[in-house]
Amino acid sequence: MQGSHDVPRELPQIPEGMMEEIESEIEDGEAPFWNYLGKELSLEWLPEEEARLGMTRFECDHHELFRRRRLDVPPGPITIGLNPILNGDQALFRHTIAHELLHAGGLLDHDGRHAEIVKIVAPAPKLSDSPVLKGLRQKILENLPEGQWICGKCGHAWERRRVTRPVRCPKCASRFESE
Repeated sequence: MQGSHDVPRELPQIPEGMMEEIESEIEDGEAPFWNYLGKELSLEWLPEEEARLGMTRFECDHHELFRRRRLDVPPGPITIGLNPILNGDQALFRHTIAHELLHAGGLLDHDGRHAEIVKIVAPAPKLSDSPVLKGLRQKILENLPEGQWICGKCGHAWERRRVTRPVRCPKCASRFESE
């Protein structure tokens, strides 16, 4: 990830009111483990070297997990791990923990419904508002082979500040063609 981030001594906490916000968006039967989270859920910080922002771990394998969903029985212990880098970015922390809480509640797929609920409860921060996302973007840019863009039509060169390829040259405005 970005730089060195010590794992905080205090365990991560679910932001106040977030459980109620998510619950109000969940439809009947959509999150079969939701009512068990009070007993089964624990939160922890992931190791510093972890690349993921968050993860949800069930103690049983996926066959058993789907059986428990179908039978509407408790899922057993669930752990949500969060990257310590989130400790300095409240909006991204909220977004990530909302995402993981939905997985813990039984919405296991990254489908439209999962994304819709997260967007309502804790929308992802804009790149410009998130120190973590800016740092991750910078790290990606530093590891890309091209440090600048060069227009194949007019020869204008400019510093690469984005990961995606530009559509037009900023000087001649023609469709971007790399040399």
